Amino acid sequence: MKLSGRSIIGFHSSAATKQTFHATNPKSGEPLEPSFTTAAPDEVDSAVTLAHHAFATYSRVSGRDKAAFLRQIAANIESIAEELIDRAEQETALPKARLQGETARTCGQLRLFAQVAEEGSWVTARIDRADPDRKPAPKPDIRSMLRPLGPVVVFGASNFPLAFSVAGGDTASALAAGNPVIVKAHAAHPATSEMVGHALQDALRQCNLPEGVFSLLFDSGNQVGISLVKHPLAKAAGFTGSRIAGRALMDVAAARPEPIPFYAEMSSTNPVFILPGALRERADSIATGLHASFTLGAGQFCTKPGMVFLPTTAETSGFISRLRDLVSESAPFHLLTPGIRSSYDAAISARKTQKNVRLIAEKPAPGNAVECGVGAAIFETDIQSLLQDENLQAEVFGPATLLIHHSTRDELLETARKLEGHLTATIHGTEQDLQEFSDLIAVLECRVGRLVFNSFPTGVEVGHAMVHGGPYPATSDGHFTSVGSQAIFRFCRPLCYQGFPQAALPDELKDTNPLRIWRMVDGEMSREPLS
Repeated sequence: MKLSGRSIIGFHSSAATKQTFHATNPKSGEPLEPSFTTAAPDEVDSAVTLAHHAFATYSRVSGRDKAAFLRQIAANIESIAEELIDRAEQETALPKARLQGETARTCGQLRLFAQVAEEGSWVTARIDRADPDRKPAPKPDIRSMLRPLGPVVVFGASNFPLAFSVAGGDTASALAAGNPVIVKAHAAHPATSEMVGHALQDALRQCNLPEGVFSLLFDSGNQVGISLVKHPLAKAAGFTGSRIAGRALMDVAAARPEPIPFYAEMSSTNPVFILPGALRERADSIATGLHASFTLGAGQFCTKPGMVFLPTTAETSGFISRLRDLVSESAPFHLLTPGIRSSYDAAISARKTQKNVRLIAEKPAPGNAVECGVGAAIFETDIQSLLQDENLQAEVFGPATLLIHHSTRDELLETARKLEGHLTATIHGTEQDLQEFSDLIAVLECRVGRLVFNSFPTGVEVGHAMVHGGPYPATSDGHFTSVGSQAIFRFCRPLCYQGFPQAALPDELKDTNPLRIWRMVDGEMSREPLS
């Protein structure tokens, strides 16, 4: 595929501008061709305005037609998969096998949302039929369902160039709900983004949909993203990235004359609690799984376990010894961008100087840091030091984790109650452990979006029950998930129709139920037409 290096605005590419940038090969540090142009202010306005005009049509497109569009996007991506993966590997240094899996995940979640849109019950239709004889006042006919919001801004993520990017879960869920999407591509993998952008653009044409349903804008900095969130015609935004950037954009969205929902998935250290019985029975296997989890993807997963609570028992030293051996055997890791690598190096250096924190294992990166990447690291501290220094809870984005020693059940529970919001918490335990630490589960239910038992949090299954979210600051709004079919609920709102004649109602709310969706009728679920 020939790359233009220009933003995609509807069915057109933007004009060349003087502001250009290149992606960088993380392994060599060399710039990659072609150069990419930053979207100009008038192009930002054009993309959002096109989306606004397209909304009038696209919001009324049937679930079947939206499903066909989403499936066509998936088919188009699969048709360029080999070339796409080759380019993504150059831009991210992620292994080809990982990128193959991510391509399959991206297409799978597009088809999942196609299924949701086509089946149609996601609109949660509710019907309370009229009762003119009710005393003291007649009961009106009231019906409600979820409706799309309007143009949605999506920010591509650095660590998932496909699954959380141009055609990722935010885009798929917003499109499934009936919203046009404007994607701000991540500057780390612009060519990968452009290739997927053309797959989306082609799907629009193939499905005869309005051009403003999708646009893709490039920028090496943050101005385009800020301008998109500020645009008065934008109605919501989805973001996956750092806490600093997410918090800044949250504030921009809230400060608008008309504030809009901003769904940010930010930082999380995903605490792991290893209980005494589990450590006694399977210390080696837990150590092996922990190492694999905190180094997976070079530790650049938002679900990486960054804090591990470890009881002081006879098995503790053997567990740590096994972790040391695994770190010493680790190969160097390539981080996604020079900026991420610099931040990781700075975080590791800072942690080495923190009070009551000890480096217990590190695999130094040999040679040139650009060519050879970074090494894994494990630190340890005690639970009282964690309580006294909130910086120890901060995310370190890369292959590092922190072991936290504790001696009593009470101090573990006290610390769990003081944790900030996280995406996940993991418990390794036996049945006896669960009985003795039942209070811990109750505490963690209020602090995270997903509880994991006897496994590890990295690897987020895409399905109907998954929750990838959590209380602030893990996300901007812990009521929602960014993964799984429930992600669609971020980009819609309830709308009520009172006293409307049948002909004026949406199909989802008509007595005949022509779509045969599940509806709540007078408090009971039914797919049957109303008599």
